Amino acid sequence: MKESAVKKIAVLTSGGDAPGMNAALRAVVRTANYYDIECYGVREGYNGLINGDFLKMGPRSVKNIINQGGTILKSARSMEFKTKEGRQKAYDHCVRLGIDGLVCIGGDGTFTGAKIFNEEFGIRVIGVPGTIDNDIFGTDNTIGYDTALNTAMDAIDKIRDTATSHNRVFFVEVMGRDAGFIALNSGLATGALDILIPERKDSIDELFTNFRNAEKTGKASSIVVVAEGEKLANVYELAEKTKKDFPDYDIRVAILGHMQRGGSPSCADRVLASRLGYGAVTGLMEGKTNVMAGMRSNDLVYTPIEEAIKKHNEINKDLLLISKILAI
Repeated sequence: MKESAVKKIAVLTSGGDAPGMNAALRAVVRTANYYDIECYGVREGYNGLINGDFLKMGPRSVKNIINQGGTILKSARSMEFKTKEGRQKAYDHCVRLGIDGLVCIGGDGTFTGAKIFNEEFGIRVIGVPGTIDNDIFGTDNTIGYDTALNTAMDAIDKIRDTATSHNRVFFVEVMGRDAGFIALNSGLATGALDILIPERKDSIDELFTNFRNAEKTGKASSIVVVAEGEKLANVYELAEKTKKDFPDYDIRVAILGHMQRGGSPSCADRVLASRLGYGAVTGLMEGKTNVMAGMRSNDLVYTPIEEAIKKHNEINKDLLLISKILAI
């Protein structure tokens, strides 16, 4: 590899945490070390950049973290970084330390901040997609998605045991404010009767038709998986409406919440995070900037951050049809 375009880099985790962020951080630090690039960790995302909360990191700084959920650098959303004054402070700290490249691990908000910072001050930035929602364009999967999906699946499996024991209907809310990837895939994997997601225009009549069809085939218990961003209604309202039309149903609501964000990352997330962390550093070394490292069809690719933010991964419509066919 020819001479590196960067000599000192910093890495931060920002926005919502995702399992595998630590594995990505580890890959960034150790890849930088391998190529003789100084590396600093920034505590608490962009807040740390503004406050000068930098930590010199080497191979031993990231030992035994590949299997840990969350992020050892801590994560935070920064309102001050949205101001020109805040970003100026951050830049001044980077200049003081001689930082000429920045690896930003996070989602849409993280990448937006990185893009503006690069455009204003010229520091090279590369994004690494760490979010359980899997809604970022330019990578087949985001770091944390596979783990969150498996957590949701395990939880729904356990809920099903209760549902079948008592002939109950469960409305299970999973994470996904703007994206239904977790709902769709965990619903298909657990044999849900219906899956409600923000990307599709759902109707209460269709849901009730599915309940009636299930009754005809002798289904006594059912699971309906609902993404938190479902536009039709929230889980409690859906349960209420269903109770009015089906008064004999024993209906329960379960909200999985932040348990989906925690836990030890899956093998897939650890490998993905390792590849993307490596790709972020080598990308900076090659002079790339304002791009996101991603994996598409098992190849490392770089997507302009603007594109990664504006476009979104599409829901697989075949999966919606398959889940419907297999649910009865």
